Amino acid sequence: MNPQNSMWIMLIIFFAIMYFFMIRPQNKKQKEIQRFRSSLEPGQAVVTAGGIHGTIKEVKDTQVVLEIAKDVRITIEKSSIYQSAADTQTAGK
Repeated sequence: MNPQNSMWIMLIIFFAIMYFFMIRPQNKKQKEIQRFRSSLEPGQAVVTAGGIHGTIKEVKDTQVVLEIAKDVRITIEKSSIYQSAADTQTAGK
């Protein structure tokens, strides 16, 4: 085997390793986040990307009305909802 062929084989192996350890898990996580955001419903406790905890009061196409305190509601983009508040409580333990 000449050195040029072995270089190509090593390059292909390197990209395969990159795909399976970096790109593929990231794509899987993105799909999981998208499924979570599409399943949002009123009454669900969530945390925004900015760290604001609240309860969903209304779900629109691209926005969510979030109650962050008694009778205090804000409208935010669905894409800024990070996770369920229950997930943050179990992750901290």
